[in-house]
Amino acid sequence: MARKDPMAFANEELEALKEKGLYQKLPILEGEQRSRAVINGKRVINLSSNNYLGFNTHPKLKEAAHKAIDDYGVGAGAAREIVGTMDVHVELERKIAEFKHTEAALVFPTGCDANAGVIGTILGEKDVVISDELNHASIIDGIRLTKADREIYPHLDMDGLREILERVNPKGYRNILIVSDGVFSMDGEIAPFDQIADLGGEYGAIVMVDEAHATGVLGDHGRGIASHFGIEGRLDIQMGTLSKAIGAVGGYIACSQKFRELMEHRARPFLFSTSPPPSVMATCIAAINLLASDEGAELIGKLWENTNFFKKGLESWGFDTGNSQTPITPVMVGPGDLAMKFSTRLFEEGVFAMGIAYPTVPRGKARLRTIVIAQHTKEELETALETFERVGKELRII
Repeated sequence: MARKDPMAFANEELEALKEKGLYQKLPILEGEQRSRAVINGKRVINLSSNNYLGFNTHPKLKEAAHKAIDDYGVGAGAAREIVGTMDVHVELERKIAEFKHTEAALVFPTGCDANAGVIGTILGEKDVVISDELNHASIIDGIRLTKADREIYPHLDMDGLREILERVNPKGYRNILIVSDGVFSMDGEIAPFDQIADLGGEYGAIVMVDEAHATGVLGDHGRGIASHFGIEGRLDIQMGTLSKAIGAVGGYIACSQKFRELMEHRARPFLFSTSPPPSVMATCIAAINLLASDEGAELIGKLWENTNFFKKGLESWGFDTGNSQTPITPVMVGPGDLAMKFSTRLFEEGVFAMGIAYPTVPRGKARLRTIVIAQHTKEELETALETFERVGKELRII
């Protein structure tokens, strides 16, 4: 008797994706991640990179990585609590805390690990978490791994958040955690953390921001959400990544010294992962030094100049860019198959802009997610806008 294939479901689900026009192969980048890049063998204008400031090819960062390999080797060789904490890890954490104006910081292998680690450290059976409905998947998954009660408030709805706080506050929870993206990665909106901090203070809640797309983009020298709103000292936990504007890979938590010490003992992704390579840590130290410099401020200024130019151009042609307030600029399309077709046609015409559909975004709200970077030239952005206009009209999107 022939054995039934227990993995047949995979092929069935893939076929369903193909029928809906949602199947995609991973794009392959050849060479460096720049404003123009070779993707799938074709040289295109790259509008899908999180490399906001061009740091991942900056000479100072590359030099720091090479030197660290010579000094430390290519890997840490152990988890942090064994013998994987090198002086370069400690120095990066000191730099992050100094940059973020917090007492301490702790580095994780990835931003997803940082979210899972910090949420798991805070939340237990006697706690409740209150989360924005459009929070990043790593926040959602981190919450799912806990036994805490959970409440979801409507996206950016401060009245909705207050209503939940009023309802849960009398229940005697040990911890109430409010958590939200600082910049929403698919919409480019900024969460009103000045108001969230006020509500957290009023109801005695822990306030946590995920500012993966705010570090290096918002605030003085890219210090992030707290700097952007002028609320430094009022956010209990600031989570960020080292993989976007910083240009490398990893995640961090900026917080109090006591909470850092608790995470050292409780945060499972920290405890059970080999620590990040020393070359990556040295790269990130160089990146933070660069952010704090005049050159860093100039690059952030150029990023925003390019962002405003590109947004204005898209809107002038009648594209719907949602409520974006940051370099993340969605071009709303609606049907998932149309978004994928739009992305494919743009690529054929020399512009790479990824189509995003369900389950990454809600059904019926598929889009192209575009990001300009500081290194885009005006000529590149003008060419991209002309291509968007031509293909948009061809597909009757505008």
